[in-house]
Amino acid sequence: MSYLDNLFSLNGKTAVVTGGARGNGRAIAAGFIKSGCFVYVLDIEAEEALSLVESLGENNNMCKFIFCDLTDEENIKEAIDIIRSETDVIDILVNNAGVSFSDDWDKTYSVNLRAPYLLMKELVNIMPGGSIINITSLNSEMAFPNNPPYVATKGGLKQLSKSFALDYGNSGVRVNNLGPGYMKTEMTKKSWLDAKARKEREDRTVLGRWGTPDDLVGAAIFLASDASSYITGQDLYVDGGWLIKGL
Repeated sequence: MSYLDNLFSLNGKTAVVTGGARGNGRAIAAGFIKSGCFVYVLDIEAEEALSLVESLGENNNMCKFIFCDLTDEENIKEAIDIIRSETDVIDILVNNAGVSFSDDWDKTYSVNLRAPYLLMKELVNIMPGGSIINITSLNSEMAFPNNPPYVATKGGLKQLSKSFALDYGNSGVRVNNLGPGYMKTEMTKKSWLDAKARKEREDRTVLGRWGTPDDLVGAAIFLASDASSYITGQDLYVDGGWLIKGL
């Protein structure tokens, strides 16, 4: 194994990825598996999760789907119990699952902020030297119109990460935020299908295009691996330059 392969290797590691059945989470989970990592996928999309497992071919034994409704605190605890019964150590936790309901504060809060808190709180003690990656958003830094629950919960998740990074750094746990820009996923399908909206969002970036879930994989592997061993409490945006563009 070369120096770079070793530096970014996830061989032998175990990860938990929420919302890993489709979209950004699916790309991250698949990227981890291809890098030698065993992944627990927590999701409510059983059919999509089965599709992920089937797509892995000979690596399908590197992934296990656990049904988990992240709006249900008891269901989260049940999923955690399954994981704890099967392994003593989790190396990586990716809180990827997110929802956007402009008129449903409780559901948005439950998935976007409460669930990551519960998972971190319950798993951090079996993550010696582990890496937690919370998937935030451009909305952690700036407001988009007519969606206060999403903006508030993503901003809260950003600060929650920093709090855990401070409190658990002495046990070697690193906690960082990975913030996608506008990615072509099911959540953004309405904007993508609107030619005017799609062009407006392309023009807001420096690179002149929307992101894809695969654009997140390299950054996620970096934050999960020893390549980022001295990085914690930080925000890494994969946004095509959206946040830096003034005029």
